[in-house]
Amino acid sequence: MSILAESSATAIPAGTWSIDPAHSAVEFHVKHLGLATIKGRAPVVSGTIVGGELSSLKGAVDVSSITTFDESRDAHLRSPEFFDVERYPELTFTSSAITGDGDELTVEGELTIKGIAKAVTLTGAFVGTGTDPWGNERVGVDLETVVNRAEWALNWNAPLPGGGFLLPDRVKLTATFSAVRAA
Repeated sequence: MSILAESSATAIPAGTWSIDPAHSAVEFHVKHLGLATIKGRAPVVSGTIVGGELSSLKGAVDVSSITTFDESRDAHLRSPEFFDVERYPELTFTSSAITGDGDELTVEGELTIKGIAKAVTLTGAFVGTGTDPWGNERVGVDLETVVNRAEWALNWNAPLPGGGFLLPDRVKLTATFSAVRAA
């Protein structure tokens, strides 16, 4: 996932920060049968956060890495009925604006899934800064949004015997990033 901004200063300290995939996560949350929230996680995340007056965030997810911790469901998600990983191996986000009010962030940008780019707005917070035991300066950012999966041709569904469908179109996306100051 990525964010690139061309506007006002945010709480993110000036500099360039590389997203640490070992300490970052992009997840989705969707209701199964309208009853239970199923979560998926993309453990292979890369990107850059630029802090300061012209803040930005740009990132990518290796779609083949997405897991719901169920092999059969994960294989279905990789198929042409969902993400079509063979043709579209990467999901990307590029910000167009990041604005802040204290530690609160609003990130506007373009989310691309299956080659389809759509404008989205994420909200969240600049979590803070810290130095890890190895002397690396880090920043933390948490973001979320709700999208309509049909806008990205993620249309597969199954009708239910009593009416309705197995999956809703609304999907919650969350991202939590720990990023290390680039040299």
